[in-house]
Amino acid sequence: MQLTLTRPDDWHLHLRDDTALNAVVGHTAKTFARAVVMPNLTPPVINTELASQYRDRILQAAKAYPGFDPLMTLYLTEQLTPEEIARAGASGFIKACKLYPAGATTNSDAGVKDIQKIYPTLEAMQRANLVLCVHGEVVDPKVDIFDREAVFIDQILTPLVREFPELRVVLEHITTEQAATFITDSPETIGATVTPQHLMYNRNDMLVGGIKPHFYCLPIIKRDNHRQALVNLAMSGHPRLFLGTDSAPHARTAKESACGCAGMFSAHAAIELYAEVFEQHGALDKLEAFASFHGPDFYGLPRNADTITLEKSPWTVPETYGFGDDVLVPMKAGAELQWRVRD
Repeated sequence: MQLTLTRPDDWHLHLRDDTALNAVVGHTAKTFARAVVMPNLTPPVINTELASQYRDRILQAAKAYPGFDPLMTLYLTEQLTPEEIARAGASGFIKACKLYPAGATTNSDAGVKDIQKIYPTLEAMQRANLVLCVHGEVVDPKVDIFDREAVFIDQILTPLVREFPELRVVLEHITTEQAATFITDSPETIGATVTPQHLMYNRNDMLVGGIKPHFYCLPIIKRDNHRQALVNLAMSGHPRLFLGTDSAPHARTAKESACGCAGMFSAHAAIELYAEVFEQHGALDKLEAFASFHGPDFYGLPRNADTITLEKSPWTVPETYGFGDDVLVPMKAGAELQWRVRD
């Protein structure tokens, strides 16, 4: 059995930098035409010049895949000026800015503490036609970690959407029934991405029988009713839900530690993982639109002209991949997948 798709894009990806970048970029570039690259490096990518330099490093690391186009983002801080937003919009290669609530996830300490302070920046983004990508979690220690996305939608995102009706917003890596309902009920300016892990797993997979650190990501995996709500939304073919892996590589030693890092690495088999979910739910006919059409349509970019072919051909995911002087453990390590991209 074979399935030919318009070449997909990944609308939420972490590539890291230096040796880590060199280790992981090929996993994405061999299959995907474009990827929205996250700016949470150390130090973060906070202006157009830094984004240009980072893009050059990505292209150098991906030189074996000359068609790969990294779409860059700026890291929103309370000091990012409307003038810098105008420069970013004029660059042609920066397509979005990323909102990290300060302390919400990996390398987010420089993020936003008071959303009101970036309202002038958001107005400039609206004028420059840049997309706002959102890590949608509050960081209030009084809010349970499993409720942080729902509270963010109520307290932060809903007022923001009212205040900026022309700003295109992507609520990234949605994880809850509340997020699925929010997307369904929102205007055309609001989209979302969903990861393979949030379609495949619930919190029992992470916690029952012992803590499994390689299942730990942020936003954290939720109850199964939330997973099922995401599956239902994805399988419905909703036009503003699209592929965003949030593939986030960390060395095994950083994951298997007393304070393990958040993130799951899925770039090694991204489209294959989504194919498994869509096939399981009898919706393979919806996969191409989810992976290849909805994202570029929302971002106002052309759909890709070439194709990839998936074939039903079981293979076993390696236990590890090289990662500089260490290794990283991929999603589904040691398990058998049913689909592979034909060379």
